[in-house]
Amino acid sequence: MDDVSIRALRVLGEVDLIAAEDTRTTRKLLAAHGIRTAMVSYHEQGRARRGPWVLRQLMEGKTVALVCEAGTPGISDPEYMNSYVSAWRRG
Repeated sequence: MDDVSIRALRVLGEVDLIAAEDTRTTRKLLAAHGIRTAMVSYHEQGRARRGPWVLRQLMEGKTVALVCEAGTPGISDPEYMNSYVSAWRRG
């Protein structure tokens, strides 16, 4: 938790929603910095269910930050969200 940047903290405080790979550790980070942004669980095992919902939030104009445990690229495949966007555009 002590290697998070000031910019990352600013973004987490400004977005409409945080999609977190592990809500337990992200909740600790947010609490330590007084950030009260809404958060949902968004991990590899649940992304098929949660992904379309997160994408709808983006399509409605909301801002979403993705927090992953191991830094970038995140959740096993850095291109997974692009797949949702591409599918929606072809739609």
